[in-house]
Amino acid sequence: MKKSNLVMDRYISKNNFLEDLSLLDNIKKAYEILNECYNKNGKLLICGNGGSAADCDHIVGELVKGFTKKRPLNEDLKKKISEFGELGIEMSDKLQESLPAINLSAHISLLTATLNDIGGEEVFAQQVLGYGDSNDVLIGISTSGNSANILKAGIVAKAKGMKTISFSGRDGGNMKDLFDISLIMPSNITSEIQDKHSVVYHLLCEMLEADRWEI
Repeated sequence: MKKSNLVMDRYISKNNFLEDLSLLDNIKKAYEILNECYNKNGKLLICGNGGSAADCDHIVGELVKGFTKKRPLNEDLKKKISEFGELGIEMSDKLQESLPAINLSAHISLLTATLNDIGGEEVFAQQVLGYGDSNDVLIGISTSGNSANILKAGIVAKAKGMKTISFSGRDGGNMKDLFDISLIMPSNITSEIQDKHSVVYHLLCEMLEADRWEI
């Protein structure tokens, strides 16, 4: 059994809402999309507003460095860094392998420049245009599923051949019909939706890590 399956089983045992077969099936599909992205040396672009922007930062923190595992560097890269003397040797022991992810909600100068010069609803779409590649994945987080700036980011991502995953609640909103996979939390209450989002993205991050690193 793949280690990611063991991780999923553990999360299901502790979170009753994950027993929803439709949601669980979409989580598995989202994992496969993310796994394929990283197998092809792609990256993850993530966007959200307000509390969901904080979730984007949280996801980046779990992916770009170790989450539950230490992720030692591969031997070839470790050797190359170690060739730079004592500093390189020290770095090669500290640095961890990374799953690249970018929070599009975090770049305040770019966000405000886009807001001022182009429009508020284009703040994420402009970045997807600049950063996105066909091997990449866009995750959009919106409790209502209707955030206009995330919908527009999804349109650009689809135009560039990227896969798209939405995190939402309620009925999934307009993102449900635009994004490839929709992870719709079973609640109409914003705080409950956000809490469930946290469980699901931690699950996905831990699954990705479990299948790649032993320690």
